[in-house]
Amino acid sequence: MTQFTMGRRAALLGAAGAVTSFSIGGKAFGQGAPVTFGALPPLTGAGGPYGPAMLRAIQGVVEEANAAGGIPTRQGGRQIRVVAEDDQTNPDAGVRGARKLIDVDRVSAVMGTWASAVTTAVAPLCWENRVPLFTVSGADSITLLPHQGYIFRTQPNSRLQIETASSWLLGKGARRVFHLAAQSPFAQSSQDVMSERMRAAGGQVTGFIIYERDKTNFRSEIDQLMRSRSDTVMLNGYLPDVTILLRELFRAGFDGRKFTFAYAAPPSIFQSLPNEVTNGLVTFQPSADVDSGAFRRLQARFGNTEVDPYSAQTNDHASLAILAAAAAGDASGTAIRDNVRKISQGDGEKVDNVTDGLRLIAAGRPVNFEGASGPVDFDERGDIRGTKFRFEQAEGGRFRVLEIA
Repeated sequence: MTQFTMGRRAALLGAAGAVTSFSIGGKAFGQGAPVTFGALPPLTGAGGPYGPAMLRAIQGVVEEANAAGGIPTRQGGRQIRVVAEDDQTNPDAGVRGARKLIDVDRVSAVMGTWASAVTTAVAPLCWENRVPLFTVSGADSITLLPHQGYIFRTQPNSRLQIETASSWLLGKGARRVFHLAAQSPFAQSSQDVMSERMRAAGGQVTGFIIYERDKTNFRSEIDQLMRSRSDTVMLNGYLPDVTILLRELFRAGFDGRKFTFAYAAPPSIFQSLPNEVTNGLVTFQPSADVDSGAFRRLQARFGNTEVDPYSAQTNDHASLAILAAAAAGDASGTAIRDNVRKISQGDGEKVDNVTDGLRLIAAGRPVNFEGASGPVDFDERGDIRGTKFRFEQAEGGRFRVLEIA
Protein backbone atom coordinates (compact mmCIF):
# COMPACT_ATOMS: atom_id res chain seq x y z
CA MET A 1 0.00 0.00 0.00
CA THR A 2 1.07 3.58 -0.58
CA GLN A 3 2.34 5.64 2.31
CA PHE A 4 0.40 8.80 1.60
CA THR A 5 0.14 12.10 3.47
CA MET A 6 -1.74 15.27 2.54
CA GLY A 7 -2.10 18.83 3.72
CA ARG A 8 -5.37 19.82 5.37
CA ARG A 9 -6.93 21.26 2.19
CA ALA A 10 -5.82 18.22 0.19
CA ALA A 11 -7.57 15.61 2.33
CA LEU A 12 -8.81 13.44 -0.50
CA LEU A 13 -7.24 10.01 -0.69
CA GLY A 14 -4.97 8.23 1.75
CA ALA A 15 -3.49 4.89 2.68
CA ALA A 16 -0.40 3.72 4.52
CA GLY A 17 1.60 0.59 4.82
CA ALA A 18 5.09 -0.73 5.41
CA VAL A 19 7.13 -3.87 4.94
CA THR A 20 10.37 -4.97 6.53
CA SER A 21 12.01 -6.74 3.60
CA PHE A 22 11.39 -7.65 -0.02
CA SER A 23 13.02 -9.00 -3.15
CA ILE A 24 13.06 -8.11 -6.83
CA GLY A 25 14.27 -10.58 -9.39
CA GLY A 26 15.47 -12.86 -6.61
CA LYS A 27 17.68 -10.17 -5.07
CA ALA A 28 16.81 -9.42 -1.44
CA PHE A 29 16.79 -5.95 0.08
CA GLY A 30 16.39 -4.82 3.66
CA GLN A 31 13.85 -2.12 4.33
CA GLY A 32 15.20 1.43 4.62
CA ALA A 33 13.44 4.66 5.50
CA PRO A 34 10.66 5.69 3.11
CA VAL A 35 11.36 7.94 0.14
CA THR A 36 9.08 10.98 0.17
CA PHE A 37 7.74 12.58 -2.99
CA GLY A 38 5.76 15.81 -3.07
CA ALA A 39 2.63 16.39 -5.16
CA LEU A 40 1.56 19.99 -5.80
CA PRO A 41 -1.49 19.82 -8.09
CA PRO A 42 -4.34 22.35 -8.30
CA LEU A 43 -7.02 20.73 -6.18
CA THR A 44 -8.97 24.00 -6.17
CA GLY A 45 -9.04 27.17 -8.27
CA ALA A 46 -9.05 27.29 -12.06
CA GLY A 47 -7.15 24.00 -12.28
CA GLY A 48 -9.47 22.31 -9.78
CA PRO A 49 -11.23 20.17 -12.42
CA TYR A 50 -7.91 18.41 -13.10
CA GLY A 51 -5.96 18.34 -9.83
CA PRO A 52 -7.69 15.45 -8.03
CA ALA A 53 -7.22 13.10 -11.00
CA MET A 54 -3.60 14.21 -11.37
CA LEU A 55 -3.04 13.31 -7.73
CA ARG A 56 -4.84 10.00 -8.13
CA ALA A 57 -2.56 9.07 -11.04
CA ILE A 58 0.54 9.73 -8.91
CA GLN A 59 -0.91 7.68 -6.08
CA GLY A 60 -1.63 4.74 -8.37
CA VAL A 61 1.94 4.54 -9.67
CA VAL A 62 3.33 4.73 -6.14
CA GLU A 63 1.00 1.93 -5.03
CA GLU A 64 2.27 -0.25 -7.88
CA ALA A 65 5.87 0.48 -7.02
CA ASN A 66 5.37 -0.26 -3.34
CA ALA A 67 3.57 -3.50 -4.16
CA ALA A 68 6.63 -4.45 -6.24
CA GLY A 69 8.93 -3.74 -3.29
CA GLY A 70 9.60 -0.03 -3.57
CA ILE A 71 12.89 1.53 -4.63
CA PRO A 72 16.09 -0.53 -4.21
CA THR A 73 18.89 1.80 -3.09
CA ARG A 74 22.32 1.55 -1.53
CA GLN A 75 20.65 2.19 1.82
CA GLY A 76 18.33 -0.78 1.32
CA GLY A 77 14.89 -1.20 -0.17
CA ARG A 78 12.70 1.83 0.44
CA GLN A 79 8.94 2.22 0.28
CA ILE A 80 7.51 5.46 -1.08
CA ARG A 81 5.19 7.96 0.55
CA VAL A 82 3.48 10.91 -1.13
CA VAL A 83 2.81 14.21 0.60
CA ALA A 84 0.33 16.39 -1.27
CA GLU A 85 -0.39 20.09 -1.00
CA ASP A 86 -3.02 22.09 -2.91
CA ASP A 87 -1.46 24.89 -4.95
CA GLN A 88 -4.98 26.36 -5.41
CA THR A 89 -3.92 27.46 -8.93
CA ASN A 90 -2.33 30.38 -7.12
CA PRO A 91 1.38 31.27 -7.00
CA ASP A 92 1.35 32.33 -3.34
CA ALA A 93 -0.37 29.12 -2.26
CA GLY A 94 1.99 27.15 -4.49
CA VAL A 95 5.04 28.68 -2.82
CA ARG A 96 3.63 27.94 0.65
CA GLY A 97 2.97 24.35 -0.37
CA ALA A 98 6.39 23.92 -1.94
CA ARG A 99 8.14 25.34 1.12
CA LYS A 100 6.37 22.83 3.34
CA LEU A 101 7.14 19.94 1.01
CA ILE A 102 10.82 20.88 0.77
CA ASP A 103 11.56 22.24 4.27
CA VAL A 104 9.28 20.11 6.44
CA ASP A 105 8.59 16.92 4.51
CA ARG A 106 12.07 16.79 2.91
CA VAL A 107 10.78 15.50 -0.43
CA SER A 108 13.10 14.11 -3.09
CA ALA A 109 10.98 15.45 -5.96
CA VAL A 110 7.96 17.68 -6.56
CA MET A 111 5.47 16.80 -9.27
CA GLY A 112 2.18 17.96 -10.72
CA THR A 113 2.31 21.77 -10.91
CA TRP A 114 -0.24 22.90 -13.49
CA ALA A 115 -0.50 26.68 -13.96
CA SER A 116 2.56 28.36 -15.46
CA ALA A 117 2.43 31.16 -12.88
CA VAL A 118 2.58 28.61 -10.06
CA THR A 119 5.46 26.70 -11.65
CA THR A 120 7.40 29.92 -12.25
CA ALA A 121 7.04 30.84 -8.57
CA VAL A 122 7.86 27.37 -7.26
CA ALA A 123 10.78 26.49 -9.55
CA PRO A 124 13.50 28.53 -7.77
CA LEU A 125 12.70 26.82 -4.45
CA CYS A 126 13.17 23.47 -6.15
CA TRP A 127 16.47 24.08 -7.90
CA GLU A 128 17.95 25.95 -4.93
CA ASN A 129 17.23 22.89 -2.77
CA ARG A 130 18.25 20.39 -5.47
CA VAL A 131 14.74 18.97 -5.79
CA PRO A 132 13.58 18.00 -9.31
CA LEU A 133 10.31 19.59 -10.41
CA PHE A 134 8.09 17.65 -12.82
CA THR A 135 5.48 19.93 -14.36
CA VAL A 136 2.63 20.09 -16.88
CA SER A 137 2.94 23.88 -17.32
CA GLY A 138 3.49 25.19 -20.84
CA ALA A 139 5.03 28.70 -20.73
CA ASP A 140 8.31 28.89 -22.66
CA SER A 141 9.85 31.00 -19.91
CA ILE A 142 9.81 28.16 -17.40
CA THR A 143 12.64 26.11 -18.86
CA LEU A 144 14.56 29.28 -19.75
CA LEU A 145 15.02 29.81 -16.01
CA PRO A 146 18.48 28.89 -14.63
CA HIS A 147 17.15 25.64 -13.20
CA GLN A 148 20.38 23.60 -13.44
CA GLY A 149 18.58 20.63 -14.93
CA TYR A 150 16.03 20.28 -12.14
CA ILE A 151 12.93 20.94 -14.31
CA PHE A 152 11.31 18.24 -16.44
CA ARG A 153 8.32 19.37 -18.45
CA THR A 154 5.99 16.72 -19.93
CA GLN A 155 3.65 19.39 -21.36
CA PRO A 156 4.75 20.75 -24.75
CA ASN A 157 6.05 24.30 -24.35
CA SER A 158 4.05 27.26 -25.55
CA ARG A 159 5.98 27.54 -28.82
CA LEU A 160 5.13 23.97 -29.80
CA GLN A 161 1.50 24.38 -28.67
CA ILE A 162 0.90 27.69 -30.42
CA GLU A 163 2.73 26.68 -33.59
CA THR A 164 0.51 23.60 -33.74
CA ALA A 165 -2.66 25.61 -33.06
CA SER A 166 -1.75 28.31 -35.59
CA SER A 167 -0.95 25.77 -38.29
CA TRP A 168 -4.25 24.00 -37.70
CA LEU A 169 -6.22 27.26 -37.86
CA LEU A 170 -4.44 28.32 -41.04
CA GLY A 171 -5.27 24.95 -42.54
CA LYS A 172 -8.95 25.59 -41.79
CA GLY A 173 -8.88 28.97 -43.52
CA ALA A 174 -8.23 31.36 -40.62
CA ARG A 175 -6.43 34.53 -41.72
CA ARG A 176 -7.49 37.19 -39.20
CA VAL A 177 -7.15 35.98 -35.61
CA PHE A 178 -7.96 38.08 -32.53
CA HIS A 179 -6.12 36.95 -29.38
CA LEU A 180 -7.77 37.37 -25.96
CA ALA A 181 -5.44 36.16 -23.18
CA ALA A 182 -5.65 36.03 -19.41
CA GLN A 183 -2.72 37.58 -17.56
CA SER A 184 -0.15 34.77 -17.22
CA PRO A 185 3.43 33.90 -18.22
CA PHE A 186 1.90 31.99 -21.13
CA ALA A 187 0.17 35.02 -22.70
CA GLN A 188 3.00 37.03 -24.25
CA SER A 189 4.97 34.03 -25.47
CA SER A 190 1.78 32.71 -27.11
CA GLN A 191 1.25 36.04 -28.86
CA ASP A 192 4.83 36.18 -30.13
CA VAL A 193 4.65 32.71 -31.64
CA MET A 194 1.18 33.18 -33.13
CA SER A 195 2.09 36.50 -34.75
CA GLU A 196 5.23 34.99 -36.24
CA ARG A 197 3.41 31.93 -37.59
CA MET A 198 0.42 33.88 -38.99
CA ARG A 199 2.63 36.46 -40.73
CA ALA A 200 4.72 33.74 -42.35
CA ALA A 201 1.56 32.25 -43.90
CA GLY A 202 0.01 35.52 -45.04
CA GLY A 203 -2.36 35.93 -42.09
CA GLN A 204 -2.31 38.29 -39.14
CA VAL A 205 -3.22 38.69 -35.50
CA THR A 206 -5.76 41.50 -35.69
CA GLY A 207 -5.71 42.30 -31.97
CA PHE A 208 -4.10 41.21 -28.73
CA ILE A 209 -5.57 41.97 -25.31
CA ILE A 210 -4.29 40.70 -21.97
CA TYR A 211 -7.09 40.87 -19.40
CA GLU A 212 -7.41 40.31 -15.66
CA ARG A 213 -8.97 36.93 -14.97
CA ASP A 214 -11.25 38.05 -12.12
CA LYS A 215 -13.31 40.48 -14.24
CA THR A 216 -17.06 39.88 -14.32
CA ASN A 217 -17.54 41.21 -17.84
CA PHE A 218 -15.43 41.78 -20.93
CA ARG A 219 -17.59 44.19 -22.91
CA SER A 220 -14.79 46.53 -23.95
CA GLU A 221 -12.64 43.60 -25.09
CA ILE A 222 -15.52 42.11 -27.10
CA ASP A 223 -16.25 45.51 -28.66
CA GLN A 224 -12.66 45.71 -29.89
CA LEU A 225 -12.89 42.20 -31.29
CA MET A 226 -16.12 43.00 -33.16
CA ARG A 227 -14.56 46.10 -34.72
CA SER A 228 -11.54 44.11 -35.94
CA ARG A 229 -13.46 42.09 -38.55
CA SER A 230 -11.66 38.94 -37.38
CA ASP A 231 -12.63 35.51 -38.67
CA THR A 232 -11.31 33.72 -35.55
CA VAL A 233 -10.92 34.43 -31.86
CA MET A 234 -8.32 32.63 -29.75
CA LEU A 235 -9.48 32.44 -26.11
CA ASN A 236 -6.31 31.96 -24.10
CA GLY A 237 -7.68 31.83 -20.56
CA TYR A 238 -9.21 29.55 -17.94
CA LEU A 239 -12.65 28.08 -17.41
CA PRO A 240 -14.23 30.90 -15.32
CA ASP A 241 -13.23 33.73 -17.68
CA VAL A 242 -13.69 31.75 -20.90
CA THR A 243 -17.23 30.91 -19.76
CA ILE A 244 -18.00 34.64 -19.49
CA LEU A 245 -16.28 35.42 -22.79
CA LEU A 246 -18.28 32.77 -24.68
CA ARG A 247 -21.54 34.15 -23.30
CA GLU A 248 -20.59 37.69 -24.33
CA LEU A 249 -19.42 36.60 -27.78
CA PHE A 250 -22.83 34.99 -28.32
CA ARG A 251 -24.67 38.11 -27.19
CA ALA A 252 -22.53 40.28 -29.46
CA GLY A 253 -23.37 38.09 -32.45
CA PHE A 254 -19.82 37.01 -33.24
CA ASP A 255 -20.12 34.44 -36.03
CA GLY A 256 -16.45 33.62 -36.55
CA ARG A 257 -14.46 30.63 -35.38
CA LYS A 258 -14.05 30.24 -31.59
CA PHE A 259 -10.88 28.40 -30.54
CA THR A 260 -9.46 27.67 -27.10
CA PHE A 261 -7.39 25.28 -25.00
CA ALA A 262 -9.25 22.22 -23.74
CA TYR A 263 -8.41 23.04 -20.12
CA ALA A 264 -10.31 26.33 -20.55
CA ALA A 265 -13.44 24.55 -21.81
CA PRO A 266 -13.69 21.07 -20.27
CA PRO A 267 -16.96 19.10 -20.56
CA SER A 268 -18.19 20.77 -17.38
CA ILE A 269 -18.66 23.97 -19.39
CA PHE A 270 -21.87 22.49 -20.79
CA GLN A 271 -23.36 22.68 -17.29
CA SER A 272 -22.85 26.45 -17.26
CA LEU A 273 -23.74 27.46 -20.83
CA PRO A 274 -26.59 26.53 -23.19
CA ASN A 275 -25.73 24.61 -26.33
CA GLU A 276 -26.32 27.57 -28.65
CA VAL A 277 -23.48 29.40 -26.85
CA THR A 278 -20.95 26.56 -27.03
CA ASN A 279 -21.85 25.04 -30.42
CA GLY A 280 -18.92 25.30 -32.82
CA LEU A 281 -16.29 25.96 -30.15
CA VAL A 282 -13.07 24.13 -31.05
CA THR A 283 -10.66 23.02 -28.34
CA PHE A 284 -7.21 21.53 -28.59
CA GLN A 285 -4.82 19.86 -26.18
CA PRO A 286 -1.82 17.55 -26.10
CA SER A 287 -3.09 14.02 -26.53
CA ALA A 288 -2.21 11.15 -24.28
CA ASP A 289 -0.84 8.09 -26.07
CA VAL A 290 -4.21 6.32 -26.08
CA ASP A 291 -2.85 3.21 -27.81
CA SER A 292 -0.04 2.62 -25.30
CA GLY A 293 0.04 -0.01 -22.59
CA ALA A 294 0.73 2.72 -20.04
CA PHE A 295 -2.46 4.57 -20.99
CA ARG A 296 -4.56 1.40 -20.91
CA ARG A 297 -3.18 0.56 -17.47
CA LEU A 298 -4.04 4.04 -16.18
CA GLN A 299 -7.48 3.82 -17.79
CA ALA A 300 -8.13 0.54 -15.99
CA ARG A 301 -7.12 2.11 -12.66
CA PHE A 302 -9.40 5.09 -13.23
CA GLY A 303 -12.44 3.02 -14.20
CA ASN A 304 -15.27 5.38 -15.16
CA THR A 305 -13.16 8.51 -14.60
CA GLU A 306 -11.80 10.03 -17.81
CA VAL A 307 -8.03 10.01 -18.23
CA ASP A 308 -7.16 13.57 -19.25
CA PRO A 309 -3.72 14.58 -20.60
CA TYR A 310 -2.59 15.96 -17.23
CA SER A 311 -3.38 12.70 -15.41
CA ALA A 312 -1.42 10.83 -18.07
CA GLN A 313 1.50 13.19 -17.51
CA THR A 314 1.52 12.91 -13.71
CA ASN A 315 1.35 9.14 -14.09
CA ASP A 316 4.61 9.55 -15.97
CA HIS A 317 6.06 12.02 -13.43
CA ALA A 318 5.82 9.44 -10.67
CA SER A 319 7.15 6.65 -12.90
CA LEU A 320 10.13 8.72 -14.02
CA ALA A 321 11.09 9.74 -10.49
CA ILE A 322 10.82 6.20 -9.14
CA LEU A 323 12.74 4.55 -11.98
CA ALA A 324 15.44 7.26 -11.95
CA ALA A 325 15.98 6.71 -8.22
CA ALA A 326 16.11 2.94 -8.74
CA ALA A 327 18.64 3.28 -11.57
CA ALA A 328 20.81 5.51 -9.39
CA GLY A 329 20.47 3.34 -6.30
CA ASP A 330 19.95 6.68 -4.57
CA ALA A 331 16.72 8.62 -3.97
CA SER A 332 18.28 12.07 -3.55
CA GLY A 333 17.01 14.86 -5.76
CA THR A 334 20.30 15.18 -7.60
CA ALA A 335 20.45 11.45 -8.29
CA ILE A 336 16.92 11.54 -9.70
CA ARG A 337 17.79 14.54 -11.89
CA ASP A 338 20.91 12.84 -13.23
CA ASN A 339 19.11 9.61 -14.13
CA VAL A 340 15.78 10.69 -15.65
CA ARG A 341 17.14 10.70 -19.20
CA LYS A 342 19.00 7.44 -18.62
CA ILE A 343 15.74 5.59 -17.98
CA SER A 344 13.52 7.44 -20.48
CA GLN A 345 15.57 7.63 -23.66
CA GLY A 346 18.29 5.57 -25.22
CA ASP A 347 18.77 1.94 -26.12
CA GLY A 348 17.31 0.32 -23.00
CA GLU A 349 14.49 -2.21 -23.05
CA LYS A 350 11.15 -0.45 -23.54
CA VAL A 351 8.82 -0.56 -20.55
CA ASP A 352 5.47 1.11 -20.03
CA ASN A 353 5.01 0.64 -16.29
CA VAL A 354 6.95 1.06 -13.09
CA THR A 355 6.73 -2.59 -12.02
CA ASP A 356 8.51 -3.95 -15.09
CA GLY A 357 11.00 -1.10 -14.95
CA LEU A 358 11.95 -1.86 -11.34
CA ARG A 359 12.34 -5.55 -12.14
CA LEU A 360 14.68 -4.90 -15.06
CA ILE A 361 16.74 -2.32 -13.18
CA ALA A 362 17.16 -4.72 -10.25
CA ALA A 363 18.44 -7.29 -12.76
CA GLY A 364 21.02 -4.79 -13.98
CA ARG A 365 19.36 -4.15 -17.32
CA PRO A 366 18.87 -0.67 -18.85
CA VAL A 367 15.31 0.53 -19.50
CA ASN A 368 13.60 3.04 -21.76
CA PHE A 369 10.32 4.11 -20.14
CA GLU A 370 7.50 5.24 -22.42
CA GLY A 371 4.49 6.55 -20.59
CA ALA A 372 0.78 7.22 -20.79
CA SER A 373 1.54 10.66 -22.26
CA GLY A 374 3.84 9.15 -24.91
CA PRO A 375 7.64 8.81 -25.21
CA VAL A 376 9.17 11.00 -22.53
CA ASP A 377 12.30 12.21 -24.29
CA PHE A 378 13.63 15.51 -22.93
CA ASP A 379 15.89 18.02 -24.60
CA GLU A 380 18.76 19.79 -22.86
CA ARG A 381 16.37 22.37 -21.34
CA GLY A 382 14.07 19.74 -19.87
CA ASP A 383 11.34 20.18 -22.50
CA ILE A 384 9.50 17.22 -23.96
CA ARG A 385 10.59 16.83 -27.57
CA GLY A 386 7.16 16.26 -29.09
CA THR A 387 3.65 14.89 -28.73
CA LYS A 388 0.35 14.50 -30.59
CA PHE A 389 -2.52 16.98 -30.30
CA ARG A 390 -6.25 16.37 -30.08
CA PHE A 391 -8.80 18.74 -31.67
CA GLU A 392 -12.48 18.58 -30.67
CA GLN A 393 -15.61 20.59 -31.45
CA ALA A 394 -18.63 21.29 -29.26
CA GLU A 395 -21.91 20.08 -30.72
CA GLY A 396 -25.19 19.73 -28.83
CA GLY A 397 -23.66 19.71 -25.37
CA ARG A 398 -20.78 17.36 -26.00
CA PHE A 399 -17.36 17.34 -27.67
CA ARG A 400 -16.76 15.47 -30.91
CA VAL A 401 -13.20 14.54 -31.92
CA LEU A 402 -12.18 16.26 -35.15
CA GLU A 403 -8.69 14.81 -35.40
CA ILE A 404 -5.61 13.68 -33.51
CA ALA A 405 -2.43 14.80 -35.24
